[in-house]
Amino acid sequence: MNTTSLHRHLSGDELKRFGAEIDALRARTVADLGERDARYIRNIVKAVRFTELAGRALLMAGAFLPSTWMWMAWAAGAVILGMSKILDNMELGHNVIHGQYDWMGDPHLNGKTFEWDIVGTSENWRKTHNFRHHTYTNVHGMDDDIGYGVLRLFPEQKWSPGRLGQPLYALIFAILFEWGVAIQALRIGRYFTGRMSKAELGKQCAPVLKKMRRQLIKDYVVFPLLAGPGFLTVLTGNMVANVIRSMWTYTVIFCGHFTTDVETFHKSVLKNETRAHWYLRQVRGSSNLSGGFLLNVMTGNLSHQIEHHLFPDVPANRYAEMAVQVREICARYGQYYNTGSMVGQFSQVLWRILRHSFPSSPVKMAGDLQTSK
Repeated sequence: MNTTSLHRHLSGDELKRFGAEIDALRARTVADLGERDARYIRNIVKAVRFTELAGRALLMAGAFLPSTWMWMAWAAGAVILGMSKILDNMELGHNVIHGQYDWMGDPHLNGKTFEWDIVGTSENWRKTHNFRHHTYTNVHGMDDDIGYGVLRLFPEQKWSPGRLGQPLYALIFAILFEWGVAIQALRIGRYFTGRMSKAELGKQCAPVLKKMRRQLIKDYVVFPLLAGPGFLTVLTGNMVANVIRSMWTYTVIFCGHFTTDVETFHKSVLKNETRAHWYLRQVRGSSNLSGGFLLNVMTGNLSHQIEHHLFPDVPANRYAEMAVQVREICARYGQYYNTGSMVGQFSQVLWRILRHSFPSSPVKMAGDLQTSK
């Protein structure tokens, strides 16, 4: 299906008005930020701490319980700790690092200095995600998040026989997602192609390796040792919690970027791109998840990926109310607002992974935004 048929072509005047309405929505929301937003993020901090404490306590206690109770405590502890890591990664870390709460003046919630509980450094994330991905969203050759250098998800990406194993690569990538994100900024491939010296590679890797070492020692040495005879119980529980976090994050992010109707763009769209054009690219290159408050919180409000791409530095707890108005604006200007259930959206992602593991040819499309399926 040609995705441009989902969107009405906008005249120059219409595009300006579209951009002005999005700007106005942002301005109204930012002007209204205050105590309820501060209270919300501080409650998230408390929730992260409480669930981490509960999860780790259950894993510790399980080591000293009878066999049947031990497994129940282990399973509950691993799941609750996994939820804590998801909250820390998505609703707290991701959003704070975007600078969404810098206006509060709280040094613990400063987007330029905040560090999260994940093997990747926040400094690298600010480069690969905050700048590169959000500036060049879905632009081939500019946005490294298109397949993360691992998967072929669009026909413009080069095919080779090795792509036939893509469904397996996708599963491995989901399990190890936090590690993939951690090394993304290093561009290790440049070293193997001779475009980066060994000294340069070592300099780039040093802070990442330091962060990885710290996380490994915390989850797989310190806490397991504190459990004494329950060393393996806690170690495996921590491992499962980290995998839960990785697979959930992978699912949410892929649902927001790689469903059937999202569009990708040729570099030519960047030439003389206005803010309004950029807004249009965000709407056409994103997809939402329908659900309630719990889904919003556990996805870091990336259930509203369209709104996040439009307003990355606006507190994410505002996205649900902003989404109502964004959808109305899109409807007035004939722009498709891509949303659906997690099951429905992820099934489209799985089909894309499978389909493009085989040879596929780009479809040339017309319009002011060169797009592809």
